[in-house]
Amino acid sequence: MRGIAVGRKNWLFAGSKTGGQAAAVAYTLIETAKLNKIDPQAWLTNVLGRIAEHKINRIDELLPWHYQSHVET
Repeated sequence: MRGIAVGRKNWLFAGSKTGGQAAAVAYTLIETAKLNKIDPQAWLTNVLGRIAEHKINRIDELLPWHYQSHVET
């Protein structure tokens, strides 16, 4: 949470409403990874590398809490 508090004034200038919503989604995913004790950069790198060929109806498999089981296998 500290990262959000430090940049609080920066969030006023997200560029647009859509930009603010995109930033909110990104921060939510990053903080969720942290709460699951996962390195957000490693998880995001893994997801971005796999998402193109991943089936849309199984997108939940890319969420942070499923990352550990993917790495261990």
